[in-house]
Amino acid sequence: MKTVIKIENISKEYRLGEVGTGTISRDINGWWAKVRGKENPNLKLSLVDKESSAETHHQALTNVSFDVNEGDVLGIIGKNGAGKSTILKILSRVTTPTSGQFKVRGRIASLLEVGTGFHPELTGRENIFLNGAILGMRRHEITSKFDEIVDFSGVEKFIDTPVKRYSSGMYVRLAFAVAAHLEPEILVVDEVLAVGDVAFQNKCMGKMSEVSKQGRTILFVSHNMQAMSQLCTRGLLLQHGFVAYDGTIGESIKRYLSTSIDTSGPSYNLLENKDRKGTGILKFSKLEIYNNGELSNNFVIGEEMELRLSVKAFKPMKNISIAIHIYRYDEIVLSNIENVDSNFYIENINGDSVFSIRFKNLNFYPESYKLGFWIASSDSQEVHDHLLLCSEFNIMEGSPLVRRKLKKTGGSIYITPEWQLLK
Repeated sequence: MKTVIKIENISKEYRLGEVGTGTISRDINGWWAKVRGKENPNLKLSLVDKESSAETHHQALTNVSFDVNEGDVLGIIGKNGAGKSTILKILSRVTTPTSGQFKVRGRIASLLEVGTGFHPELTGRENIFLNGAILGMRRHEITSKFDEIVDFSGVEKFIDTPVKRYSSGMYVRLAFAVAAHLEPEILVVDEVLAVGDVAFQNKCMGKMSEVSKQGRTILFVSHNMQAMSQLCTRGLLLQHGFVAYDGTIGESIKRYLSTSIDTSGPSYNLLENKDRKGTGILKFSKLEIYNNGELSNNFVIGEEMELRLSVKAFKPMKNISIAIHIYRYDEIVLSNIENVDSNFYIENINGDSVFSIRFKNLNFYPESYKLGFWIASSDSQEVHDHLLLCSEFNIMEGSPLVRRKLKKTGGSIYITPEWQLLK
């Protein structure tokens, strides 16, 4: 396979707090104070102590090395601050590495953030030709693709309007259409696609899949693990600026998700979870997971799992619905379970409440599974608290249902229907 990107020992260090104050005189005063070992006179008084003791450098990447071959669809995975976007910016020549080197063979089209590569004063039409020229394309090549780009973006009505008047969604639609249709050898896409609506995201995924089948190379950054697993053929997991794993996309996702949530169960303080949405009138406060009366989030197939879910109501509420989401390791939803499905109704709730939810037969194949929770008003469907991927439980090898070593042959649900020979 032909190597189109080669990264060798790339490191990137950012200097913190080294931004100009806005005037030359204040910059000089700050510099002169630093030379004499004095406090910066431009700092706010409340920040002096913090600033003097804070680190002045941030290491975004440390000795990162990997190759990308022609036709690879590489998913770059990691938590916020792991260095994913920094790698893409270096490859796109938006920034330079502090040390190390990289080589790129072919034209790169980058979609790093809303508006990247667009001039706000130019119209959509003019920006299409500008981006094509930056990619090294001739005018007749851009013209031949123009109608296809506009049709894909869905902004035909506004194509002669300056893009500074576009919404963020329109910006992304046009930017992605340009990047994908002008046939670069390498397409670099950051998680900017999350700005678009669901229909357009699906459209983009389809286009990237089509581009990859043409033998072109894609580097894709996203927190949507389902999209990653569908599109990518290879995964690169970053942790704190280092390469933690480079291999199959499935294993990359599995390793990432194993570190992405608090796995200290079986007891979780849900009030500490910052990744939540809703009015906050009702909040999930605690989760305890029990295996046959014992605190544990480890099970074998067929055992009983009990969730004791605590809810804190900050004012009396009526007619409430609670839902439980069960996810596979790659964030594919296996089930959405609501209290009304079991003919259990919550007519009144106030103060602290604890709900017991029992799963009599936990028929899942050996794997780690994630849990999320949702609580809303039944009548208006107004969401008061929504937690995603906030806890987990594990299914281990072995089963009390079958007295043998269970061999997983695929799938997630363990189903044992009744068999009968009719003739």
